[in-house]
Amino acid sequence: MGKLSIIRLVFVLSLLMSLLIVVYWENLNWFYSGVMPVHYGPPHSGWSTRTNKDPSQPVRTSRSETSIPTSKPDTTLIPVQQYKEGEQREEEELKEEQKESSAVSAEDMEQRARKQRIMDVCSEMSSSKEFPKLTRPFDQITNYELSNLIVDDVHQIIYCYIPKVACSNWKKVMMVLTGFSMSGKKPYTDPLKIPSPVAHYPYYHLTFNRFPKLYGSQARQMMQDKLKNYTKFMFVRDPLVRLISAFRSKFVRPDPDFYKNYGKTLMRTYGNVSDLPDTVQEAHAAGLKPTFQQFIAYLVDPKTRRNLLNEHWRQMYRLCHPCQVKYDFIGRLESLGTDAEQVLKLMKVDHLVQLPSAYTNFTEASWVRDWYEPIPTEVRRELYKLYEPDFKLFGYPKPDIVGDEETTP
Repeated sequence: MGKLSIIRLVFVLSLLMSLLIVVYWENLNWFYSGVMPVHYGPPHSGWSTRTNKDPSQPVRTSRSETSIPTSKPDTTLIPVQQYKEGEQREEEELKEEQKESSAVSAEDMEQRARKQRIMDVCSEMSSSKEFPKLTRPFDQITNYELSNLIVDDVHQIIYCYIPKVACSNWKKVMMVLTGFSMSGKKPYTDPLKIPSPVAHYPYYHLTFNRFPKLYGSQARQMMQDKLKNYTKFMFVRDPLVRLISAFRSKFVRPDPDFYKNYGKTLMRTYGNVSDLPDTVQEAHAAGLKPTFQQFIAYLVDPKTRRNLLNEHWRQMYRLCHPCQVKYDFIGRLESLGTDAEQVLKLMKVDHLVQLPSAYTNFTEASWVRDWYEPIPTEVRRELYKLYEPDFKLFGYPKPDIVGDEETTP
């Protein structure tokens, strides 16, 4: 071999060596910059070239590729088991969210149905002369008849209370929300700490009937503005069950005021009892109490109906005026727990206060037949007629004990 041939061979080998070094360093740069070479194998063997700048996305290479060891382990890789567990957790969370969403939707649908029923009944009865007070304009409702609407200007809430429909606890909730406090003491933060006589004292609440004294000629306009802009809610109850509860509370238990103002009248007028003790304690000791039949006879008496009934047995529509006030929430005592939770969330105060649990001595709807069966059928029908708007407005079915009116052939 000549000298010139050896020189040519050395030159070619040097060129090949240079090319190999260039290719080697390019592969190293790809690896350390987070870019993997494109794999042209079948789809199951790996993913195509991409950067690994997003640490949440794992980089997979083909099974045929040999990874180059580095000084640091690749922490972006997620084990298969952990990945599957994460997917399972996400799927379970999604199912829970869907359950909650469907539950809320069901509650919202129920509220829409309750409010729509009120609108329909008000429209239906607007042309009827049987219940003229039901659909009269708001301006024709006297200030006294608006005394059950309690206002919370702090949270822009209006609550219409109905006696014997958990109103004691709701009044306490309103007192907590408005920051009520006794003289020289801190505001109440727990409804259960508020004594019931305090909760029922009228002047501890801002009610619509107080507006004329507070705001003069602007009172009605202020009422209208608040009714338009505030969240308004009320709770209702089966009318016949509510009457049982009112009777038990005011006449079965010794109540001095109700004995004096109503109990004596019931026993004298409808029980023919003439000689009655002066105090309720003496009367109860002697076994003298009004009967439920006397109480119902008093309610259906035309002379009684000419006057506005006591709020404990006044019709619910005449306490809260649902045809004139567009309530945002209509709760029921029969579903008090879930309805209370829902309305507090609606008003965005559920983090501030909760409705206390109801007491155990609760009047049951199942008692209706036992309490009303001794009353003559005709009297039951008159009683239903007196409270018919409440049954229709708030979706309570006509009781079986009322029966259908007999038609004359």
